[in-house]
Amino acid sequence: MRKIKCVAIDDEPIALLVIQQFCERRGDMEITTFCDPRIGLEEIMRTRPDLVFLDIEMNGLNGLDVAKALPSECTLIFTTAHAKYALDGFNLDAVDFLHKPIAYERFERAVEKAIPHIESLTESRQETIVVKQDYSSITVPVSDIFYIEAMENYSRIFRIDGENIISRLNIKALHEMLPKNEFLRIHRSFLIPINKVSRFSKQEIHLQGLERTIPIGRSYAKDIYEILSQKRRK
Repeated sequence: MRKIKCVAIDDEPIALLVIQQFCERRGDMEITTFCDPRIGLEEIMRTRPDLVFLDIEMNGLNGLDVAKALPSECTLIFTTAHAKYALDGFNLDAVDFLHKPIAYERFERAVEKAIPHIESLTESRQETIVVKQDYSSITVPVSDIFYIEAMENYSRIFRIDGENIISRLNIKALHEMLPKNEFLRIHRSFLIPINKVSRFSKQEIHLQGLERTIPIGRSYAKDIYEILSQKRRK
């Protein structure tokens, strides 16, 4: 399994440091932490992490309210010093409830419990991705993506059956959302679906139904040519 992308929200910096150290100790987790629940929720909505560690009693915004706003593809583990919230946590579909102070062994059991849930959600979301355009969320079928072009910190998604989308996500973030065996980053500015490739060289790619060619970046050329050549031989 790829590294688990995580966000932790807690208004106590020491509690966040513990979670961060535990994630680093496992070695298969990438963690971003936030003391401000509103900023943390904004980041979650932008990046759609696999796993969210969430405190409940925080200044400014109750963790239960944050949990209700989480995207459906995020797996949730509550971390709190107040056991009285356990029932509320499980009613919000949290996979586990960690009571502070948290021991590493208990943390690890919670993560192992979360992994099957993360994997099932990952499989189900391969058919579509959800992106932000302006202030709207748009669900895009993976099969409808013609190619993606970077636009500084934004990306333009060229669609087969619909209008193009200017996404607020950069091309790297979009690549991480898409099935790795179906899409290739061929240039710092271009991401393509493998099954749309009609012809290719070491310098450029032709996509079915597209008049323009798409350049292959120098640093990508060798790997891309080998990958596409190998697929062509199968």
